[in-house]
Amino acid sequence: MNRLFSPLALLLVTVCALGPARAAQAGRPPNILMFFCDNLGYGDIGAYGSTLHRTPNLDRFATESRKFTHFYTAANVCTPSRAGLMTGIHPRRLNLHANARQGAVLQPGEPIGLHPSETTVAEVLKSAGYTTMLIGKWHLGDQPAFLPTRQGFDEYWGIPYSDDMTPREGQTWPPLPLMRGESVIEAGPDRNELTKRETAEAIRFITANRARPFFLLISHAMPGSTHAPFASDAFRGKSRNGPHGDSVEELDWSAGEVLSALRKLGLDDDTLVIWTADNSCTRRTPHGGSNAPLSGYMNSTAEGGNRVPFLARWPSRIPAGTTSAELATMMDLLPTFARLAGSTAPGPEVIDGRDVWPLLAGTPGARTPHEAFYYYHYDQLQAVRSGPWKLFVPLRQVRQNAALLARDGSAPARLYDVVADPGEKNDVLAAHPEVVARLTALAARGREHIGDYETEGRGVRPAGWIRNPQYQVLKPSP
Repeated sequence: MNRLFSPLALLLVTVCALGPARAAQAGRPPNILMFFCDNLGYGDIGAYGSTLHRTPNLDRFATESRKFTHFYTAANVCTPSRAGLMTGIHPRRLNLHANARQGAVLQPGEPIGLHPSETTVAEVLKSAGYTTMLIGKWHLGDQPAFLPTRQGFDEYWGIPYSDDMTPREGQTWPPLPLMRGESVIEAGPDRNELTKRETAEAIRFITANRARPFFLLISHAMPGSTHAPFASDAFRGKSRNGPHGDSVEELDWSAGEVLSALRKLGLDDDTLVIWTADNSCTRRTPHGGSNAPLSGYMNSTAEGGNRVPFLARWPSRIPAGTTSAELATMMDLLPTFARLAGSTAPGPEVIDGRDVWPLLAGTPGARTPHEAFYYYHYDQLQAVRSGPWKLFVPLRQVRQNAALLARDGSAPARLYDVVADPGEKNDVLAAHPEVVARLTALAARGREHIGDYETEGRGVRPAGWIRNPQYQVLKPSP
């Protein structure tokens, strides 16, 4: 199971030979390393209840971490959720809630992307002296002006959009580009090898930057696509859950290798490590991911569309083996990382995220900084949560496809206690009129602030656009 290919084996030998880095100077900001899986189920690893997938490295990591059970991504599909992570801003306010054709996510060659004027988490950390790298999937624009290297990352290695956006019948997309920096180094790479190669790149970067603060975002392309995920020879066909399980078990191996490199380089105590996902898993049968005990899947406003696993580890600073049930979001990471780096984040009038370091640190009495969390599907506000209560607002017309909502064009209001009832099975609307009234008022406030398909919202600005987009970055350099 743990057979390594030779380049990665050579890297690990190099790590061992280098030995531990010098002890960090007092006051040195932490390295920040974030694993960011694509379309991974809330219940896909042992630490979150899976009995199907073997994830020993992540299960051990969870015992050394603080586990969040009410952590939310900014959106229920890839592009907008990643926009929320990168900027700390709700994707509806960035106009990245849909692509240029009003579809769910950015596709190859689109004229749209994350606006270069937005301040990203990488730019915040780079301004504080961090070396920055993104490995893996980007999905915030494939045109040169939108690439990671134009958004605060010193280095980039990966694919600019989803791994399943490849040529097929009726689809004229180019071969999947694998990039280093702003150059395509391969057209149509073997997707079975992506996790293994991402791991090697991560260890190389950590080793090269062990003596200075770094921010490394490992944005895994797997489990990935709405089609069958991929895995290398060492894992393919080895799990009890088909290609999805194979992919998850290789992601577990990858985490183990990267964490081992941190230990061997003496960087454990100096590094905040986070493990999470961009949104939940897709509905796939017979072998698919699990969002249990949550209801629904990605691309819905059910809990299983927005709530994701989240583990945070920093020895001596984050209490190991503890759990937080407080609500936090992916948008909170930018201001939290800024605080730890000694940098300054945009103010609360600009971004939607809040500093949640007290929650990560387990500070006694720390509570969520959010009065409400808003569940959007594309540009439509469909639900709002405050405390344990989640209200699905009444809708005259349900936009797009929301799996939990009525399919006759309209949807009535419903109320759930998503702490006691994470599967959203018991509608208690009639029993709590005062809660319904309060959450209805919060929903109106959300539309005013963030927007809706009928309301522009405060602080909404255009996404990045270019004229006459071409596949400018999709051919390997000579």
